[in-house]
Amino acid sequence: MKVALLGVGQAGGKITERLARFDADMGFGAVQGALAVNSAKPDLKSLEFVDTQLIGADRVNGHGVGGDNELGTEVMQSDIQQVLGALDGRVTSKAEAIFVVAGLGGGTGSGGAPVLVHHLQQVYDVPVYALGVLPGRNEGALYQANAGRSLKTLLREADATLLIDNDAWHEQGESVEGAFETINDRIARRVGLLFASGEAVEGVGESVVDSSEVINTLRAGGVAALGYASEVASEDSAENIRTTMSVSRQALLTGTSLPDATTAEAALLVIAGQSDAIPRKGVEKARHWLEDETGSMQVRGGDFPLDSDRLGALVLLGGAERSDRIEAFMDRAREAKQAQETESTDHADAFADDRLEDLF
Repeated sequence: MKVALLGVGQAGGKITERLARFDADMGFGAVQGALAVNSAKPDLKSLEFVDTQLIGADRVNGHGVGGDNELGTEVMQSDIQQVLGALDGRVTSKAEAIFVVAGLGGGTGSGGAPVLVHHLQQVYDVPVYALGVLPGRNEGALYQANAGRSLKTLLREADATLLIDNDAWHEQGESVEGAFETINDRIARRVGLLFASGEAVEGVGESVVDSSEVINTLRAGGVAALGYASEVASEDSAENIRTTMSVSRQALLTGTSLPDATTAEAALLVIAGQSDAIPRKGVEKARHWLEDETGSMQVRGGDFPLDSDRLGALVLLGGAERSDRIEAFMDRAREAKQAQETESTDHADAFADDRLEDLF
């Protein structure tokens, strides 16, 4: 799947760089161009593998927006033509989709990403998706409220929004910095493999997944989630049927970017590994299991030939917004927004409406 990546804000820039580097290191050739956009100059200077674009210099002088996502929205709107101009040569005719990548809790990413998605939809005739990272439960109220508003707006503007819960892909006991490093690495590997589906460099599969299957799965719109798991492949093909079922179950039930998100309107199962190690019977059996588990009649499946001694399963869910995890997060975001309003005013009408307003 040929994609163009646009990272917005600190987290968006770092993840975009990891994705572009992973794709280049693996030789997949899925990432056609990558650009990081931020209002904080030091965050851009730390990036080495992607091109960069500073925004809001006349408003914040390269110092960032300080977690203020309304200001993040304003600086992106003010400099949107500059950003679109920087995309020349990066969104080529080969690009089959554009992904706008952002951490949804900060200021520039949560405020600027929806603006950028909105304008990209007007300019390009390919799907424009968001890849958004939700703040963890232990991150502050500002981050929860920012992410709630940003997510609500992205769901309206993007063709689909692939969500990563910060609580999903880090190890217990890690430092905050270590946790972010782990999460970014896992995002790069999992999302990078999704992009690479159909860009196989080793062998020929019996039923290779291509970009249209990814796009059709995401056509449901709304929230998307991605799961992954792998195990060492057996030399016995019959054993690999069991392994295929095992990694498919793990990918959905314990390895998704949105824990507990198992109900979806559409799903895609990709089994990756050596061509002769991928059992056709196992792939079909796992696909039928995925139909039952997700309650979807739109479950696609196929293989991704890859030079590896392991069998891996990628599960992409489209239309997964009915997840309990999403409901719990939006409740946290509403409570955080209400708490902010209570601190800033004594008026009783602050409690009259707890809905999260759109960013623009």
